[in-house]
Amino acid sequence: MTATENGLFISDKAKVRVDNLMAEKGITDNPDYFLRVAVVGGGCSGLSYKLDFDNVLQPTDQQFMDKGIRVVTDLKSYLYLVNTELDFSEGLNGKGFFFNNPNATRSCACGESFAV
Repeated sequence: MTATENGLFISDKAKVRVDNLMAEKGITDNPDYFLRVAVVGGGCSGLSYKLDFDNVLQPTDQQFMDKGIRVVTDLKSYLYLVNTELDFSEGLNGKGFFFNNPNATRSCACGESFAV
């Protein structure tokens, strides 16, 4: 990842998976839909990531475009996610999305929660 500005980024593998999921849900051709990324309390390290498709923007949402994917997060979550890259793995250690978050000081073994 080479960030030229602060934002949220998507790896090539994550882009393919997000595109496939949008196609499965029938929202690929609907420009109103985007990938919402959030940070919520919980998990064994204190904070957890949340991913969903959404089509309603909130007044303080931060919007980013990377590799043709519109990524939206609320302002509070953005403070934890700045310059984070969403990635996807199909490896033996688990299949799914994971976050390369330079702001996290520690992560749990499952990779679904973190602390700052």
